Order: sequence, then C-alpha cells, then structure tokens
Amino acid sequence: MAKKPKHDLKWVKETLSLPENHNWKSQDGYNIFVAGRGAVRFDVPEDWIFEPDEKSFKFFDGKPPNDNCRLEVSYNLLPEGDWTLFPLVSVMKELVEKDERNILEKGEIISLKRQTARIVWTEFKFLDSQENREAYSRTCIGLGSGVQCLITFDYWVDDAERLTPVWDVVMNTLTLGLFIRDPRQGFAFPD
Repeated sequence: MAKKPKHDLKWVKETLSLPENHNWKSQDGYNIFVAGRGAVRFDVPEDWIFEPDEKSFKFFDGKPPNDNCRLEVSYNLLPEGDWTLFPLVSVMKELVEKDERNILEKGEIISLKRQTARIVWTEFKFLDSQENREAYSRTCIGLGSGVQCLITFDYWVDDAERLTPVWDVVMNTLTLGLFIRDPRQGFAFPD
C-alpha cells in the first residue's frame, strides 16, 4: 500500500510586472529569492531549478536526478526576545558533530555580521555512500531581525571551482527580516 503524502502543498507561482523604478537588484546571471515577504532573501543563479518542499526551498543546477548540487533553505520566525547571546558557533559545532555522513575533513567556522544579523557557516568534506564519491557540504545558520535561517549547500568536490562562487554570492546577499509590503516595488518597511 502506498503511503499518503504528509502534506498537500499547493504552491502558486505568480509573475508580477515590475515598474521601471523598482528597487530589486541582483548580480548579473542571478535572480533574487525571497521567502516569507522578506524573512529571508539572497541571490541564486538564474538558470537553477526551484523546488519548494514542505518545510524548505531547494535549488538545483539541473533537474534531479541530473543535478550536481543542492542548495536548500528553511527559516523560522522567532518569538520576541533578546537573541544576541544565542551561541551560534556552539550550535554549528554541534550540527557538524551530529552529522551522520562519513566526514573526511572539517573546515573552520566563519562568522559574519550584517546589519542586525549574525551569520555563521562552515564546510566539511564527506564521502557520499551512494555514489562512493567525495562531496562538500556547507552549512549556514543566520539569526537576526526575528528570523532564524538554515542554509545547506551540497556539491561534488569536482565541481568546487564552479560552485564555490555561488555560495559566496548567497552569503554576500543573505538578508534576514527585511519585510517587503509590495513586491512590485522592492521597498522594505518595518511592520
């Protein structure tokens, strides 16, 4: 007997015409991804395939199973409170330690500060047991403006030269909690 899906998502794609004076700007060759009216925003390659999931959003460089990487993001709106002392580095270390993949190398934890957001990320190399092939996994935790996000990026070691710049763009453009009332304009207003 086939299992019934856990969710019955009905995503609606809507394309809006932007006026000439809109404020959306991305790097050449990239599109802007916005979730939750601006809870999370970053640039992603314009030719990548987008697939929403029950609790996350995924991007692929090709239609699965013909893809070579997966960029995935999820986010949570946080209850009001002082999150400035939340131990992001410790949580990141714990995430890596609990990862069940065959980890071959661990990278350092990088900390970034952006406006009201604190961001940490790291990379590790692992052996993919299904493909018997080395891969990288990069993980980012962002916290700020009442939003927490988790971004993961898995790709083959052979593709590192091509895909590392994509991660750099995602990290450089990552914005949290900049809510947009009218997506046709791109102006952010505090709610």
